[in-house]
Amino acid sequence: MATSSSTRGDHGTEPNEIRSGLDEIDRGILRVLADDARTPNNAIAAHLGIAASTCLARIRSLRERGIIRGFRTDIDPVALGRGLQALISIRLHSHARPKIAAFRDFLAQLPSVESIYFVTGDRDFLVHVAVENSVALRDLVAGTLSVRPEVSDTNTSVLFDYLRPGFRSL
Repeated sequence: MATSSSTRGDHGTEPNEIRSGLDEIDRGILRVLADDARTPNNAIAAHLGIAASTCLARIRSLRERGIIRGFRTDIDPVALGRGLQALISIRLHSHARPKIAAFRDFLAQLPSVESIYFVTGDRDFLVHVAVENSVALRDLVAGTLSVRPEVSDTNTSVLFDYLRPGFRSL
């Protein structure tokens, strides 16, 4: 989940190692794909002034190194009838610490979960959810999460709106 400069990411590479292994062409490819992951290889190559075969090899390398972790479709939850979004912070009981991965996997299988963050501080997880309405949110928090034996307590904040800015650091 969350990584810092002292922890390893999903692919066993230090974040500073990843950053130092990127040149301007790699960063250009990442900027284009971050803006639109469906951009064809030949369009990326033309934009960067490189051969299509070079671009394809670079993208393949970025995927193999775990820098590009996947391509996703960002679907508006409202279109799926899940117009109420919230952030739920969850604290686990201290005796449940060995079960953190199992609890994360439990959260990941819940259909209303948009994203899961393993965090520092007085909470263990911050979970972004999208549900149909306030009744569904109450049922999720009170009937699904709070009743788990690992859960010490929860705190829920309803999202009025959110913005996902583009990748400026590339």
